[in-house]
Amino acid sequence: MRTGLMAMFAVVTLVAGNAGAQQSSAAATTLTIYNQDFALTRSTVDLDLKAGTTEVTTTNVTRQLEPDSVVLRDAAEKVPFKVIEQNYDASIVTQQWMLQKFEGKTIDFQVLHPDAPPTMVQGKILRADDPPLIEVNGHMQFQLPGTPLFPASTDGLLLKPTLRWQIYSPKAAKLQAELAYITHGMSWQATYNVVAPESKDVTGNERGDIIGWITINNNTGTDFADTRIKLMAGDVAKIQDRARPVYAMARVSAGMGGGIGQAPQVTQQAFDDFHLYDLNRNVNLRSGETKQVQFMQASDVTMKRVYEYDGSGLSNTVYGNQTDTAWAMGNSNKKVGVRVEIKNAQANHMGMPLPAGRVRVYRRDEAGGMEFVGESMIDHTPAEETLKLAIGSAFDVTGERKQTDFHVDTRGHSMDESFEITLKNQKTTPATVAVVEHLSRSRNWQMMQKSDEYTKRDSNTIEFPAVVPAHGQKTISYTVHYSW
Repeated sequence: MRTGLMAMFAVVTLVAGNAGAQQSSAAATTLTIYNQDFALTRSTVDLDLKAGTTEVTTTNVTRQLEPDSVVLRDAAEKVPFKVIEQNYDASIVTQQWMLQKFEGKTIDFQVLHPDAPPTMVQGKILRADDPPLIEVNGHMQFQLPGTPLFPASTDGLLLKPTLRWQIYSPKAAKLQAELAYITHGMSWQATYNVVAPESKDVTGNERGDIIGWITINNNTGTDFADTRIKLMAGDVAKIQDRARPVYAMARVSAGMGGGIGQAPQVTQQAFDDFHLYDLNRNVNLRSGETKQVQFMQASDVTMKRVYEYDGSGLSNTVYGNQTDTAWAMGNSNKKVGVRVEIKNAQANHMGMPLPAGRVRVYRRDEAGGMEFVGESMIDHTPAEETLKLAIGSAFDVTGERKQTDFHVDTRGHSMDESFEITLKNQKTTPATVAVVEHLSRSRNWQMMQKSDEYTKRDSNTIEFPAVVPAHGQKTISYTVHYSW
């Protein structure tokens, strides 16, 4: 399970409770948002407790709160109060709820007309379930005759989700209590845009730009205004053990900040086993909104384009005493993969630990316009590591792999086979291709003959570096001996 973590700081005011209950207020609210659709919220609640039991109510909670995760405590540990009862009510009034409440009763319906004033129609709600059944003028119909109008004095209306406590204190006290709980409906992810130049520089590498974005989704049903955002990237375990309502994401906006010279700089620091990022900017995050905030930008970044040909396409699995000739022959893969490698180092104008996410690669054409050339996913990447972005297959560089000899000695517990790999390049420039071969017949193998030098990637994978000339081809052959 892969999970990212983001901390977000917001300024929010707790709304007063119901009549007869103590009003409560709060200072700044902190949100730690994870990309598994949940967040930890922390705020302070002003308590004015009397000796004995006091009822405290707050509506500054979300619709997707986990009630059994709520913690209310005195962070200063000076007042020994005790929560003797807690109630959470998320039954917010809706049209369906009101129809059910007035089932069997007659109410007014407002009917709108394109070229005339609205008219009123009375209807009796025979059934509130979908589809509703309404009696109008002695006839029954399976739809609402108009917009239902309910009495404003209706009892039991709940406009916002509400937390209500019965708090016991041995003496009267005023304090700021810390309120913390887990809510669903919050998530975030990182995305990156890489813009590569039209051509390589004199060293054979490319120099391009990278822009990183954080995308935040708020589907909690609660707005957060003037929000200070921090990000903490890492992996965390969370049990997803309940069905949750899904709220549609209705708005998309991007936080661009000021001009380039005035944009705040992102800072980061190691935190426990994670990395904490401070975007140093405030944003408004409304319910149902997808917010995008730029968190990193690097220019003149050196990139390396790598071609790789894996003719068999086999995973690195040892098959033991495998004598299936059909398996050995297989279908030759003709595709030569293309990837972009970027060193995440300060010397390469980067060096910030990067959260996991999607990386899109663009390339400028001769006229300077950008074209999309592929995308890849990266895991959390520390500084000084290399990003390896597989972005597709080459059009003008192809490969062909064929078995040229095969012999098995069952009594001698051995096997010999030979392969020939041919690479073709129709580009106007030479192409360097890493030819990958999986020696997976047995853990014991010995190279008997080879046309080119190779290196070991691991105990059963080798790589031949091959330079294929422009409008030319290159052939590699080898014979390997297996024993078991």
